[in-house]
Amino acid sequence: MLEISPAKVVHIIYQSREGGMGEQELHAFIAGLNEDEQAHLVALAWVGRGVYEAEDFDEAVETAFAERSAPTDKYLMGMPHLAENLEAGLEAMGIDVTEVEDDFLRGH
Repeated sequence: MLEISPAKVVHIIYQSREGGMGEQELHAFIAGLNEDEQAHLVALAWVGRGVYEAEDFDEAVETAFAERSAPTDKYLMGMPHLAENLEAGLEAMGIDVTEVEDDFLRGH
């Protein structure tokens, strides 16, 4: 089960696409997540990149906890195609965020 809300993932996806001005906000947002949320976010990105399959998500989370050596915000923001990886991860996990995206866009 995903321990980070789809709304937070959508927020990160849109912030990572903004680049530049949104970068500091994104660093702060990711750093402000609790450890479970950060590990699940990393695992979701790994599933989206194809490092893990959706059915191996729990293993990806365990690995994210075990291999954490750098701040999660720096690790993820250094990842090429972060937004695309997170979107692909959500899709692979069968999580539809259409309504969440609509709500996010209405709020901005």
